[in-house]
Amino acid sequence: MRTCGGYSLTKYQRIYSIVKQIPTGYVATYGDIAILADLPGHARLVGYALHALPPLSDLPWQRVINAQGKISLGKTFPGGELQQRHLLEAEGIVFEANGKINLRHFRWQPKR
Repeated sequence: MRTCGGYSLTKYQRIYSIVKQIPTGYVATYGDIAILADLPGHARLVGYALHALPPLSDLPWQRVINAQGKISLGKTFPGGELQQRHLLEAEGIVFEANGKINLRHFRWQPKR
């Protein structure tokens, strides 16, 4: 477990702390979040962590997309793709005709 200020952080907490930093109008991939949370190769764990959020969470979960620039909520969250798309569009993120987000333009690049 990693520590922060003397407190140990679970993997989910590390993921949430990174997702919280994604600014409005930008997205990150599941893999990006895994790397930034010191969990390289665990993009699926990021998805599991976001799926475990309580329904009224204020974490900007909608800003996490797949490596192809697409929304990928799966079938466990009916209507979630449309909700995520609306939230992202409200932040100024543009979807191309093929349903993808241009990662060159909208991908969050945190300063290390």
